[in-house]
Amino acid sequence: MADEYRICTRCVIDSSDPGVTFNENGVCSSCTRYEDVKAISGYRPGESEKELEHTVATMKENSKDLPYDCILGISGGVDSAYMAYLANKLGLRVLAVHVDSGWNTPVAEENIRRMCEKLDMKLHTYTVDWPTMKELTRAYLLSGVANIDVPQDHLFCSAIFEMAKKHKVKYILNGSNIATEGAAAPFSLQHTYRDGWHLRSIYKKHGRGMSLKKYPMLSLYRSWFGLPGVTKINLLNYIPYSKTEAMETLSREFGWEYYGGKHFESVFTRYFQAVYLPRKFGYDKRRSHLSCLVMNGEMTREEALEELAQPACSPEQIAADEAQILEKLDIDPAEWQRILNAPPTPNDAYFSQQKLLDLAKRLMGQRKLDQVKKKIYTVK
Repeated sequence: MADEYRICTRCVIDSSDPGVTFNENGVCSSCTRYEDVKAISGYRPGESEKELEHTVATMKENSKDLPYDCILGISGGVDSAYMAYLANKLGLRVLAVHVDSGWNTPVAEENIRRMCEKLDMKLHTYTVDWPTMKELTRAYLLSGVANIDVPQDHLFCSAIFEMAKKHKVKYILNGSNIATEGAAAPFSLQHTYRDGWHLRSIYKKHGRGMSLKKYPMLSLYRSWFGLPGVTKINLLNYIPYSKTEAMETLSREFGWEYYGGKHFESVFTRYFQAVYLPRKFGYDKRRSHLSCLVMNGEMTREEALEELAQPACSPEQIAADEAQILEKLDIDPAEWQRILNAPPTPNDAYFSQQKLLDLAKRLMGQRKLDQVKKKIYTVK
């Protein structure tokens, strides 16, 4: 039966994501992808250390006449915080950039302050124009699509590119990693956060007319290939990264505090993952996050299932987050309940770059597109 419920026999990813498939042994496609990606780009004892040494030396040499060796986006979360710690140990001159989208938790802000002060790391806080961010975020909530976190994620990416260009930085340190995120493919019903056409289309239908000129938007080229002349470095892939050990180190060295869940350093993202996706789409994003830890050997499948049996947030936290979000975005609570209970809106209800991307794949092939991206991001 097409609608038969299934759950992976290795991790805790299940058929609540219609894009997940299972092999004859009941192992999900995320597990298979994790092993494939890890084999190609994951940590390899001995080899990765040499690659890291070469990469750091190249970064320093190519940036010796510049004020910074690299730029790093710091959110207060574990991955970006540990990356800042590692970059400092490697002797890199780092410009830390925090993008304030208006949804910071106090814990995240304190984590950032402690890290940068103790590491003596230059911190620049990029604050978006709140009235513009408010209207765009409000439009996404009214849209009913799966990925209402796009206004934040698009902003984070475009702002880092903008700051890299402004300070003539040649390298961007990225906290994405295979060890704890290699199986964390986006929910298949979510549209990419990089698509500026989709963003504008949603705003055109649900916005209240304010110009988006104060919101930094990714160009078509940057959305696919990044910033010319700037190389992205996934620093955590060069080490045997463990989220558990990273959190212990950060807590011991900096008094860093955990914020309750992956990406829960943002009030909006916490509500998006804990309430919006489960209520409207029947999808618990923790399945993907916990499965990565299972595959990385940091927890057992049974421990992950036990965590999933508990609510992502307390009822009190959910109520507080919802009240704060609706008040800040001028959304009536009754109207919001109607939106939550309404059927999901498909992504193709709005104009996007998808057809153009599909055409490029047909003309060039996915392999060729991947080669172009790899060439752009190769350290020389």
